[in-house]
Amino acid sequence: MIHYSCDLCNRTLRPAETRFVLKIDVFVSLPDPVAEETEDADADHLEELSEILEQLDDEDVEAQDEGRREMRFDLCPECHKRFLKDPLGREALLKPLNFSSN
Repeated sequence: MIHYSCDLCNRTLRPAETRFVLKIDVFVSLPDPVAEETEDADADHLEELSEILEQLDDEDVEAQDEGRREMRFDLCPECHKRFLKDPLGREALLKPLNFSSN
């Protein structure tokens, strides 16, 4: 039998209990093409595309693949709600640290 636990709070999830699966896909974004100020009706867009593709060599493609990462997490209902409220964890970064008065 497969046993699941929440990847945030480590609580064991019962088989009949609702479980949420979180999938994250992180990858390198290709640079946006530079928009020209004036649109030339006679421009050869296929030629421009060909030039861009020639600039991308094998090393660039390999570097992009190295930056790709897929992650999968199981969440309990409570952690799922917390994640949806603050998916990037910004609240935790903004909270001041509470030091003792020693």
